Amino acid sequence: MNEPRRQNVNADSSSGARPGHVPDGRLLVVMDVDSTFIREEVIELVAAHAGAAAQAEVAAVTEAAMRGELDFGESLRARCATLAGLGQEVLAQVEASVTVTPGADVLVRTLHDQGHAVALVSGGFVEIVGPLAARFGITHVRANRFAIRDGRLTGEVDGEIVDRAAKAAALREFAEVEGIDLAHTIAIGDGANDLDMMALAGLGIAFCAKPVAREQADLAIDVPDLALVLPILGLSPAASAGRAEPV
Repeated sequence: MNEPRRQNVNADSSSGARPGHVPDGRLLVVMDVDSTFIREEVIELVAAHAGAAAQAEVAAVTEAAMRGELDFGESLRARCATLAGLGQEVLAQVEASVTVTPGADVLVRTLHDQGHAVALVSGGFVEIVGPLAARFGITHVRANRFAIRDGRLTGEVDGEIVDRAAKAAALREFAEVEGIDLAHTIAIGDGANDLDMMALAGLGIAFCAKPVAREQADLAIDVPDLALVLPILGLSPAASAGRAEPV
């Protein structure tokens, strides 16, 4: 990726054509989920069902991990341990309660309508990310999975942890599946766990991000509206993508 431009994008930004660093052709847009595609951190929503103390502990560890102060894998295991014993039914409740970021619907519908590919990659959990992606017609998904036994969370992660390296690997994999060159990929995220995919992509966008992500991104969007990605890509909302209220 080129030397970071660290250009800020606000609610008044507009463009009639793609910037020079966004090539013409079919694109793959890969988005983080927690605090990017949705406004919350999923594991904190799950922790709320384990009590106020667990929620506060998880929130503090999440913040430190997103600032790059803690190893993501170790921090995720520690956070999951606080959830041991919760009934798996809370996951459906959490999935129903998430707040989709304003502009997400417009962005995804426009990209799909104009033939581009979209993916969600998350250090969160597929039990929430999977149904969310399905609602938006997004088929490329990578996320962690809770270990569940006898209908209860064990406090562990099932399988390999989706950390920053795994997010970058997913971006590369999805680009290969779609036949899209890495120069035509865009990665959007908010924290340290997104740095590798943002560096690999043709364009890295920090979205309402922690300083560690803003400093290394090509562009920064500081307004919580994902539709602001469209003018950066030189795209106008498709006719079918009337602005929807967040779900």
